[in-house]
Amino acid sequence: MTANSEGTRRIIGELRQRQSLDDLAQNVITQGDVLLGPGVPMNEPFSGKGQHLRLADLEQRTGSRPSRLAGESSFTEYGELKGNIENFIGMAQVPVGLAGPLLVRGLNAQGEFLVPLATTEGALVASYSRGMKACGLSGGITAICLTEGVQRSPYFKFERLPDVGRFVGWVSDHVLRFREIVGEHSRFARLIDIDTHIEGNSVILTFEFTTGDASGQNMVTICTNALCGFILKECPIQPTEWYVESNYSGDKKATALSFSSVRGKKVACEVVLKEQVVREVLKSTPAAMAAYWQASTLAVVQSGAIGAQGHVANGLAALFIACGQDAACVAESATGITRMQVTGNGALYVALTLPNLIVGTVGGGTNLPTQRECLTILDCHGAGKARKLAEIAAATALCGEVSIAAALSAGHFSDAHQRLGR
Repeated sequence: MTANSEGTRRIIGELRQRQSLDDLAQNVITQGDVLLGPGVPMNEPFSGKGQHLRLADLEQRTGSRPSRLAGESSFTEYGELKGNIENFIGMAQVPVGLAGPLLVRGLNAQGEFLVPLATTEGALVASYSRGMKACGLSGGITAICLTEGVQRSPYFKFERLPDVGRFVGWVSDHVLRFREIVGEHSRFARLIDIDTHIEGNSVILTFEFTTGDASGQNMVTICTNALCGFILKECPIQPTEWYVESNYSGDKKATALSFSSVRGKKVACEVVLKEQVVREVLKSTPAAMAAYWQASTLAVVQSGAIGAQGHVANGLAALFIACGQDAACVAESATGITRMQVTGNGALYVALTLPNLIVGTVGGGTNLPTQRECLTILDCHGAGKARKLAEIAAATALCGEVSIAAALSAGHFSDAHQRLGR
């Protein structure tokens, strides 16, 4: 998961503007013993009484009362659906549970969060809550949104290979004009790079954008279409055919290309699990979890998977559905690397890096009533919150990796699903 020198300079510059990495490191070092907030009330798990108990607890802790989510009022603002659905007939009511508290020490996300997860898979919320408890009692998760970028990759075909060379040369001479055009078509999109991929008499141009706090797929499509229109109008070397997306950008699919760079937001996070916490909360040992993870990594490499992780898609899918994200983007967002190793003092170091988190806190489904309420629970609705949401999403996924590794290493994976998933 690399970045070129120009991109690296931009990343470091952005990090320094938000918070000193030295300050973050000192915060992690001096965190000491943690007094983690109480977990979500688990009594009366399948009753209206239990639901209202948890809603009251949530309101007390966060000041948020998700009335629409709780079914206290019906949906009647049909105009809010514009841009989200066609041929509307109703709502698919997926149950939402709270996991947490999740303790994050990030550049953008700091503090304890109760995480709404929409799922029909029994044991999932309980598993993620267990992972969050272990991580919280061990000092919390350090998370950094490293960089971001969303791509569109139009395709152009020419008569002969020399035409491709002249075309690419013309494109490279007009980068400044391209950036102006993007600014004319979007208040938030910024063109940050153009890459070329030549195959015979065809070329793929990959336009990479930042998209503010929106996930950005529609935004970059509109901007790329405007750029292609300018190219077709002004370029003296005309293609014989072209398409606004070549299927090269990695949109809604796991690709080695985006895995090695970034698509959406790239987040790295880590936690050092105390040995006592692993034994008491996770019912395993650091050595057993590390041994299992080594075996599972060897197995997943043999399977041909892109990346090496356990079930990142589980947590991300539940979080995406609850918070109005594009659920299909889990296909790319869930690629990543999870690593576990025993430290010199017998603790367990766990790291997760996700280079393709496609998340946003404005636009898309984020303004629908229940999705807006779920984002509000996380204090992640609206402008200026997308990187915060990305760090919370990655930290949530890490907790799921911790919990499943513990269950499989200690042999109680099947028991949990027998009790909670049937």
